[in-house]
Amino acid sequence: MNSRLQGLEASVTRDVMAAGEALDAGRVNEAEQYLAQALAVHPEHPEVLRMKAGIHDLRGQHQDAIRVMQRALAQQPRDALYHNTMGTLLGNAGDYEAAIDALRRTCELLPGLALAWYNLGVMLTKCVRNEEATEVLRRAVSLMPDHLAARALLADILRTRGQVDEAATEYRNLIGIRPAEGMAWWGLADLRTQPFTETDRDQMRAALQRDDATEHDRIAIGFALAKALDDAGNYTESLAVLQQANAIARRQQAWDARAFSSQVAAVGAAFEQAPTVASEPLGREAIFIVGLPRSGSTLVEQILATHSSVQGAGELPDLPQVLAEESRRQGKPFPQWVGDAQASDWARLGRRYLERTARWRRERPIVADKLPNNWIYIAAIRAMLPAARIVVCRRDPLETCFSCYRQRLDSSNGYTRTFEDLASFWHDFDRSVTRSAALYPEYVREHSYEALLSQPETQIRELLDFCGLPFEVACLKFHENRREVRSPSATQVRQPLRQDTARSQHYGNLLDPLREALNLPPPPS
Repeated sequence: MNSRLQGLEASVTRDVMAAGEALDAGRVNEAEQYLAQALAVHPEHPEVLRMKAGIHDLRGQHQDAIRVMQRALAQQPRDALYHNTMGTLLGNAGDYEAAIDALRRTCELLPGLALAWYNLGVMLTKCVRNEEATEVLRRAVSLMPDHLAARALLADILRTRGQVDEAATEYRNLIGIRPAEGMAWWGLADLRTQPFTETDRDQMRAALQRDDATEHDRIAIGFALAKALDDAGNYTESLAVLQQANAIARRQQAWDARAFSSQVAAVGAAFEQAPTVASEPLGREAIFIVGLPRSGSTLVEQILATHSSVQGAGELPDLPQVLAEESRRQGKPFPQWVGDAQASDWARLGRRYLERTARWRRERPIVADKLPNNWIYIAAIRAMLPAARIVVCRRDPLETCFSCYRQRLDSSNGYTRTFEDLASFWHDFDRSVTRSAALYPEYVREHSYEALLSQPETQIRELLDFCGLPFEVACLKFHENRREVRSPSATQVRQPLRQDTARSQHYGNLLDPLREALNLPPPPS
């Protein structure tokens, strides 16, 4: 019997094991049902607590999950699996640095655990530490050559480096080993270089029905199949497949649109009075690129990163983590402590951000940080880094929201699973950034994707001027820049501007529910 289950009756042991299997498959309600008896009889047993933490995590209750897991880990401080679980929970909560520490501890305690090396590679990738991630993932694959998820993530890194053919070959190899390997199918779809064939579409349909396909696989394959159907002009079936994939993802992690709207409103209220800003002119070395995913933020980053003074860092987690650090120090969540913050506090937080991101400025003096959801924190950026520039990326709302709906995004983007949640999120974004742009016109620029397509040189010159950068003609040839790009748009930004990226017109009245939620008129008949 598993030593972690010692002290549990046979019937409870079976329930805890069944709960673990259900959690691995993403069936949170089933896991909760299995765990109910164990919680009633053994509420402080470490393995019961570990399962309970997993349930909290899948429900999006990340801090509850961490607190419960801390109670379990206190009883099993040298159990590598418990540190691995804690690392995963911290990562899902967005605390990637703490997750990396927990997972490194796992690897120290049990160096032969391929899963821990893989999880560490995932977290390093999220921190855009790709060189370290590559080394760690290769360690995972050396320990377990058939660790397909690690191989898929290595292929993703090849894609970020522009090694598209090599990435495609690896994805195809993975599918040959396991036809239901969802991340490989999605990796092929996300390359956006070659359309899927009819044989591919048939193989994906078959893979969705396989007994060894997990719910995670079905989500990824669903998004890939939807893209393949879109490419083939089968828009009705494509949308039906998308709805199914998004429904599975939403079952795994629900989104509370009302709670998010309340959070955004609370941040706005906390900064209603112009905050006391940092006493130093911090932030000249930072450009923040914000907006919804799929709104052109990677394109803006690519343009700026082609400038000789700018390093494109990708989606850095550092700003929200600095605010989270301060929340832990204050003992209350952001933005509840904002009203008491003094100029010295904001300067301290600004310096902390610059310290955390210093490695990105070793070769060039300015860093472009393009974490999309930093739009929520524009007022905090202004307080911490009053000299920083903030570029808000805007694209047609229907195209933006539908593109998000079609994209396999991670669990932090749970609002993308239904048209209603997408529209609610977009309205929150629109209200917030409109207000910020009006309050801080010198430091916040609303950048239009459509305007860039129609007037590229004019818009690029204006963008550079806003960022305080002299014009460089190389920025007009951004697609020739071979830098690493870790984004769904990695392949696209290595191509000249395209006029054919809009997709909503192909779906006609099928998207009327989304139009209605966005308060947009129906398409012309």
